[in-house]
Amino acid sequence: MAEKCWHLVAYDVREPKRLRQVAKKLEGYGTRIQYSIFRCRVDRATLEKLHWELNQIMEPEDDLLVMPICAQCASRVPIHSTGDQSDWAAPPATFRIV
Repeated sequence: MAEKCWHLVAYDVREPKRLRQVAKKLEGYGTRIQYSIFRCRVDRATLEKLHWELNQIMEPEDDLLVMPICAQCASRVPIHSTGDQSDWAAPPATFRIV
């Protein structure tokens, strides 16, 4: 199973209909931090799928920033950030008995 990592996804979409479509798409992948910033914990394949889906919606004049965040950095999100940050901590390591 591929390892999931934290990513901050920020966007600037210039047309209201596309803006709503991008926000709705991202709601399926992560949690809204601010109006146009989401946090997503996804593996590489899911991140590629998300990029592809957003490219189907967005136009060249729109902007998208996807920034990986390490677990240690994610745990240091300032307290004054919007929303509950408690689930930013890395989940405990898991294993399977085969």
